Parts: sequence; structure tokens; C-alpha cells
Amino acid sequence: MALQAFWGSISLLCCSFLSTAKGDPQALSFPAGRQYQYRYALAMRLDPLAVLSPGGGWLQVEALLGVRRLWRDPGGEELLRVQIQELKARQQPEEAKGQAGAGGPPAEITLSPEAQAELQQPIFISWSSGKVKALYGDEAEGALISNLKRGIASLLQLQPHAGTAVEEDASGSCRVTYTVSNHSITKTKDLLSCTKPKLGFSSVNKIFGVQWQPTSRSQYVVKDGVLQSVLAEESHMVALALRSTTGIKISSRQQLELVSSSPAPEEEARRSLEDTLAGTDGQHQPLGMASLPFRRGCTHCPSLVAYLKTFDGQRAKRDISQAAAWQFQRFLQMLRGAKRRDVLQLLKRAPEEMLPFVVEAAVAAQSVASLAALSDFLDFSKEPKSLLETFLYAAAFSPRPSKELLRLVLDKLDGKQLAPEVRETGAIALGSLVGKLCRQRLRGLQEVERSVEAILAGLRGAKEEPEAVIHLLALGNAALPETIPILLEHAEEGPAAVSSAAISALRRFPARHISSEVKRAMRRIFHEKRKSYEKTCRLAAAEILLDSQPLPMDVINILLATGEMETETATFLLRKVQSSLRAPHHPARKIMKDIMGDPRINNYHRFSKAGVSSSFLGPLTATQDLLSTFGLDLLFLEGGFLRKSVSDFSLLSHDRRLRAAQVTIEAQGMESMLGESVLEGEEETELMAGMSAIFFDVQLRPVVFFQGYADLMAKVLLSSGEPTSVVKGNLLLMDHHQVIPLQSGLQVVVKVLGGLGLDISANVDVNIWEQELRTSIKTRGSLAIDFQAELDAPFLQATVRSQTEAESSIHFDTFLRFSSSPVLMCLQLREEQVPYREIFTVSRSAGNQSSTARKGRQGAVPSRELALHRDNSRACSLLLAAEKEV
Repeated sequence: MALQAFWGSISLLCCSFLSTAKGDPQALSFPAGRQYQYRYALAMRLDPLAVLSPGGGWLQVEALLGVRRLWRDPGGEELLRVQIQELKARQQPEEAKGQAGAGGPPAEITLSPEAQAELQQPIFISWSSGKVKALYGDEAEGALISNLKRGIASLLQLQPHAGTAVEEDASGSCRVTYTVSNHSITKTKDLLSCTKPKLGFSSVNKIFGVQWQPTSRSQYVVKDGVLQSVLAEESHMVALALRSTTGIKISSRQQLELVSSSPAPEEEARRSLEDTLAGTDGQHQPLGMASLPFRRGCTHCPSLVAYLKTFDGQRAKRDISQAAAWQFQRFLQMLRGAKRRDVLQLLKRAPEEMLPFVVEAAVAAQSVASLAALSDFLDFSKEPKSLLETFLYAAAFSPRPSKELLRLVLDKLDGKQLAPEVRETGAIALGSLVGKLCRQRLRGLQEVERSVEAILAGLRGAKEEPEAVIHLLALGNAALPETIPILLEHAEEGPAAVSSAAISALRRFPARHISSEVKRAMRRIFHEKRKSYEKTCRLAAAEILLDSQPLPMDVINILLATGEMETETATFLLRKVQSSLRAPHHPARKIMKDIMGDPRINNYHRFSKAGVSSSFLGPLTATQDLLSTFGLDLLFLEGGFLRKSVSDFSLLSHDRRLRAAQVTIEAQGMESMLGESVLEGEEETELMAGMSAIFFDVQLRPVVFFQGYADLMAKVLLSSGEPTSVVKGNLLLMDHHQVIPLQSGLQVVVKVLGGLGLDISANVDVNIWEQELRTSIKTRGSLAIDFQAELDAPFLQATVRSQTEAESSIHFDTFLRFSSSPVLMCLQLREEQVPYREIFTVSRSAGNQSSTARKGRQGAVPSRELALHRDNSRACSLLLAAEKEV
């Protein structure tokens, strides 16, 4: 027995030592018969990130908190009564607004008698050694006051030992990590892991979304099992992904400190928690710990009903032409809150010139009412083709399409005799909608399945090459991994146009989907293992191999193959490699750089090709958040005629890439005009020139300039000189609505709208007699971004708003003269002056008092012409000088 006692004592000492080493305090509890009074303080700030903004909004709350235990079961579960007393709220003083660090006492916020009565209503917490098991209160209370009480209850959610757990509090159900040291407990909450009812939405393309960086840390002090103090600090940085200076910083700090402990009535002997609750005053229903969503009413939002009362068609047309981007957002907001009959009335009353604008706004609004009105209004058997294409493209460019929008498009296209242009645009739109819905993890929708089957059926039933090309491009918009085998089959086995479209669709996939199977197929195409391919197909296959985590052997084999190619094709490919080496962001740059260290590969003999084909890639603008690049590929025939040109404007931000605009102008069959013979193995193609474009990662329907020699001569002789419109309209790029529930129970709502008015036109002028070719692409755009953050508390509402507007015009001109030897080519890229304007607004409302402060700035970025490369500058000097002499 003595030996057993000895080992028992040793075991007890070891357990005690380990417990002390880990710093575990004893189990948490509120002793019976005691009333604990805490001092509660809340400090909340909402600050804009922009330096010029007129301050922000902040709130201070102080109160006493009474906590008393009413019941305890043998297992340790307790029922706590928590009541707020003597609450006082203060806001930023008038004289300090907009002045960092300005003095002056905080301004008291007068609480209404109703608010004071609701605040003093107690809540009841089922609590077990720090864990909140349930919350009880009056579910009829206002959401803001009820959420404030949830924030207080969240401070009592803790555990006395180290480890990781999932807890529910006002922020939602979140993963938390505890560390324990002596009497101190530290809780770190991973706010990105929090799950809560889905509220809000965001653009599918994250480059047009926001960056959210939240942190949360709480420090608890416990002594003798009783909670002594809590300090909970939380911060959120929310900013545009493209521009981190447009955003807000949210700071929240809660403090709880034990002030006194006094005798209280002893607990009544009751059997259960339910019996104890029933014995208290009032009705107490179970409440969830997560904050309730609160939707602020809008008193200044535009109303469609009011707009229709004063609607004047001519004035509306003038307003739209003067400020398309802002008007577009205004219409969108009106339509989101409008009824079906009012939207339909607007569609019917709008002048013909205004209808495309209204249709685009109705699609972007994407409310049940606006889509229903569009369904009633649009008749695909009667409406002009241009209006139907406007509707389809507006759907294709939707930043966050819904299944209802896809269903509307499907219903309008299904089983109808449509003009070829409308049918082709419809297939393109279906592909884009499917791709965006799948990125929202909605692949299983019946509407998505119907759309995919419609595209594949169109591809299987295509009787002519143009039909197959359209459906392959639609698959490129969708970018579904399960369609890659179909694209590979058409890339390897199809005729030139089909093969080119299939490879183009494959290039739309992210690098992670370019598998070894895809790379093997691209090698077979480039090296012509099974049959001969048109040179543009081979080059496109090589680009897939070079741009998708290339193997060193692929790079080497591609470079070695240039020795057996035609001069222009080899020159283009070598310039492509050199351009990639100069681009810091290119995925294959390091591999290429290592390979180019080998003199057997990188030597004068290989890289001194005398062709005029070229490839250029360089930066346009660079900020801490965004790199915009311009790329230009020019492939010529051996006789000097332009075979293909690709101009590309891309955006790179936070490891994401967006092809903002890519315009491809392609000419085929020019060999016969120049008296050249088609190379052995290549198909003889019909004389044709056309253009295809990708905007904001959406492939548009290709446009044909001329097809056949007779059509070319007719266009040359009868040409009006007017450019061809590629795309014209208004797009919603940014559509973000985020509800941020804070641990304090307060709520911040972030809203972002970004609209773009776009007008892109292109012109090709072929002068056979002078042996000249001129191409011109003109892009005009107006961008409007509205960033708004709303703080909602029981005693204060604050709004921080940033509005940005800019206009831009970019011209890209190509001038070629074939009579010269070698062919002279001049490329000009110039940007006109960019005027911009920013307005910062901070509004506050507390009780019967409200205030608004505004600041703004405007200016202009000077116009500029970009130098592409030295050879181009020399050619431009010669051509432009000769033109002036004439």
C-alpha cells in the first residue's frame, strides 16, 4: 500500500507539473450567488484608404454589463443572465471631421427611449466552461440591437486549453486556435474560414473583384476560474484588386473588464434549463449566434417609377451619349429595384437609338423583374438582328450570370428560325455563360447541361466549316476540361480553319489543363508527324507548348525546327522566343534563358533570319497592383503580304491574367494575288480577310471583310472608308456585394459597381495600285467605378464612398508598302489624353443628426505614343517621310 501511495503521489506531481507547463487554467465558471459587473467598451472605425478622402466614421460605446448565474447542472452546464446597463454611445465630433488627429470631445449620440428599453432587455446564455452552447433572447428585437448583444455573447466564447476548434459567434462558424500561458488565453480566429448563410455576390473574374484581408485576435485573462478581462481586436482591409488605394480599413476593438462582484440571490432549485428560463420575465426564444443580416433602406436611390413620370426620349438620348458609364450604372440600380411592368414600360417607350442601352442595363441588373420584362419584350422572330445581338453579348459579358439568365437565353434560341448572325452569336453567348456558371461551381444545373449539349450538337451537325468554327470557339468560351478530347480531335484531324479554331479554343484553358496528352497532340501538329498543317496552326501549337510550363526539350526542338522552316515562319517563331525572354512575367522565361545559354542553340546563324515577321510584348503601365501589357504578332508571307496580325492588351494582377482585348486580323489566299505557289502539303485557300476579337476573356463572333476576289474588288471600288464596328455597348465589369459581420455584432456592407462604355472599330484599306495596306483599330472607352462601404450600428450609420471616372482612346495603326524591297512596315500605337475624376464622400447619420463631407480631384494623363522597337521606328521614319513628300 505504501508503494502504491508513493507511485500515486509521483503521478499526481507529474500531472500537476504538465498542467502547469502547458499553462492550463482551471475550468471556467461563474460561482453561484454572485453578481459580476463588467465594464464594456467598443471602439469601431471605418476609414477610407484614399489619402484625399474626408476622414471616415467612428463609433465609441461604453456600458456596464451584469452577469449572473441562474442555474447549473451536475455536468457543468450553466445558464447565465447577461444585461446591458447605462449604455452611452459617441461618434466623431463635427470639428474633427476630415482632420486627422483633431481634438475636441466626442459627440454624444442620443438614444431613443425604444432603443434604451430594447438594450436593457437581458439575454440568456447556456455556457459550459467557456463554450457558448445556446443563446436565448427576444426574437422580435430589432436586428441591429440583437446583433450587438450577439457581439457581447461572442466575448464569452472561449476554451481554457490550447488547441484548434470550430466555434460559432457573431462572425459565423469559424476555425479558431488557442494558446494558453499562465492566466492568459489567446484566441486567433481565421475569418477566411468562417461559414455563414451566403449573402451577396462577386464577379466571376477575380481580377475585377476585391482583395479582403481580415485578422482577429482575442486575449482573455482568467483567475481562479473567473473571467477577469477580454480584449478582442479585429481588422479588415477591403480594396479593389486592380487598385488597392480604392478601399476601406475596418477596425473593431472590444474590451471587457471585471469591475466588481457582489452578493446576489441564490439560485432556485430547478430541474432543467428550460424550467429556469420559464421562470424569468418575458419570452425567450433560442437565437443563433451568427449575426442577422441587415438591409439598409435607401432614400436617395434612383426610382424607375419617378424616372418614367418625367421620361423624355430625346433628353434621355442626350444624357446617355454624354455620360454612358455613369448613366449605365444609374439605370442598372433603377432596374434592380423596379417591378416587371415598369421595366417593360421603359423598354416599350425607349427610342430606337436608346433601346440597346436599356437592354444592356436590364441584362446587367439581372433581377427577376428585369429578366421577365426582357422575356416579354424580345421577340427573336421580329426584332432587328442588332438588338438581339446586343442582348446576347450583354448576357455573354455578365460578370456573374445566373441560371435564370442562361434559361432566358436558351428559351429565346430554342427551336426558332434565326438569322445566321444571331444563331452564331447565340452559340458564343452560351459558351461564355456556361464557363462562368461552372466557375461558380454550378456545373450540375440542368440549364448548363442543356447549353453544353446544344453546343456539342451544333458541332456534330455542322455541315460547313464556318459552323464548326463557331461552335469550337463557343467551347473555348466555356473552357470545360471534359471537352478537351473533342478539341484535340478537331485540332489534329480537321481542315485548316477548323484546326485553327480548335487550337485557339485550347489556348483559352489555364495551364493546369494543358496535360501531357494535350502537349503530345501539339507536338504532332507542330512537327507534322501525321500530316501537313497550315503554318498558323503549327505556330499556334508551338505557342501552347511554350506558354504552358514547357519542358526544356520542347523549347529546344522548337528552336531547332526553325532551321527547316520558311524564312518568315522561322523569323516569327524566333522573335516570339526573344520577346518571351524579355517579359519578366512569362511562365517559360527561366527555362528559355537557361537554354539560350547554349551556343549551339543561341547563335547568329539561327537568329539572323532576314524576314520581316515580328513579335513584340511590352508593358504599358505598371502599378503595385496591376501590370498592363501590349503584345503584337505579325506574320508575313514570303512575298511580303501580311498573313496574320494579333494585337493583345492584357492585365496581370495578383497572379491572375485577363485578356482585356485581343484583335486578330487574318488574310488568306493572298499567295495567288502575289503570284506565289502554295507550298506542298498545304491546302489552297480561298481569298479572304476577316477579323476576330476577344474582349474581357469572351470570344466574339468573327467578322469577314471580304471573301473571294470578286468581293474584294467590289469592296475596294465601293468602299465608303467607314470602319467596321467590332463591339459597341456598355458592360458591367465589377459587381460585388459583400456583408462583413464583425465579432462586435456590427455589420459592414461593401458594394462595388464598375461599368465600361466601349466602342471598338477596325478598318482595313487595301490599295492594289499603290501596293499598300493600312489597318486601323480604334478603341474608345469610359470607365466608372463606384466603391461604397456602409457601417450599420443601432445608433449610427456611416457611409464611405469613392467614385472614379476616366475616359481613354487608343489608336493602333499599321501601314505596309509592298513595292519596297524589303517590305516596309510601320506600326503606331498612341493613346490620347486620359481625363479622370474622383469624388470621395463620407456620410454619417445618428439620431436626428446627419452630415456629409466631400472631396474630389480631377486631372488628365497626357497623351503618348509608344515606341515598339528600333526597327519599327526606322521603318516609320522612312514611310511617313515619303508620304509627306507626296
